[in-house]
Amino acid sequence: MAQLFVVQSADFLFLQNQTGMTPGNLSSHLSRLEDAGYVEVTKEFIERKPHTALALTKKGRHAFTEYRKKIKQVFSDLSKESEKTINQKIKIKGENR
Repeated sequence: MAQLFVVQSADFLFLQNQTGMTPGNLSSHLSRLEDAGYVEVTKEFIERKPHTALALTKKGRHAFTEYRKKIKQVFSDLSKESEKTINQKIKIKGENR
């Protein structure tokens, strides 16, 4: 989803190259995202060759935006906990001197 979030649409081969996934694995992931309503899949032929274009739906963009907010909060909370732990260790070392 991150790859699709920064573009209007992308084709299957582009996503495969960007992610390093096998065609079957990528197809499986995209099918699940499509079933969830997060990705729109458009299949067509260009110069007699099959072409699959993918784009995030509004629902997909919203879901990814919410996911990013939650992940940022997790890292922020971890940072606060780490700072708290470090300060406690410094305080304990100071008391033991």
